[in-house]
Amino acid sequence: VMARIREVICDCDTPAWVPSVPPAFGTAAAGSLKADEWRTMATIYLPIALVSMWGEGTSHPTLSKASFLRDVLDHTMDLVSAVSLACRRTMTESRMSAYLACITSWVAKFPSLHPTITPRPNWHMAIHIYDFLRLFGPVRSWWAFPFERLIGQLQRLPRNNKFGK
Repeated sequence: VMARIREVICDCDTPAWVPSVPPAFGTAAAGSLKADEWRTMATIYLPIALVSMWGEGTSHPTLSKASFLRDVLDHTMDLVSAVSLACRRTMTESRMSAYLACITSWVAKFPSLHPTITPRPNWHMAIHIYDFLRLFGPVRSWWAFPFERLIGQLQRLPRNNKFGK
């Protein structure tokens, strides 16, 4: 899967305004992705890679394996859709409702598809993003990417307690 994701990152041409993702994604050399890079990964590269491997017309060793991978793909696309809807520049009642449907579907299906993974508190919090969309509008109006960028710049400043060095 990781090899296919890296191929998609290298092979896709994206507009200049789309944040880049390291071509060596998933390796130590690539480092950690920032939140905006994760959004790009989740809404552009990951869907292309997974659909090309597990979508309609792909072949697998057994019918049960094909069925399971298709279920995982559909489950992942629930999350991709939720992220995409939440990150729109404008918010409507239908988009908020679609977000809630996608994220609750993703949370509900997780235990059956991945029974060894323990649910996380942020999954529950993701459902409440619906409330924040209703209260504050599009996520873009209240997300923290600008602050993350500032914190990153501050972290790169020398901290040797010597003024000007």
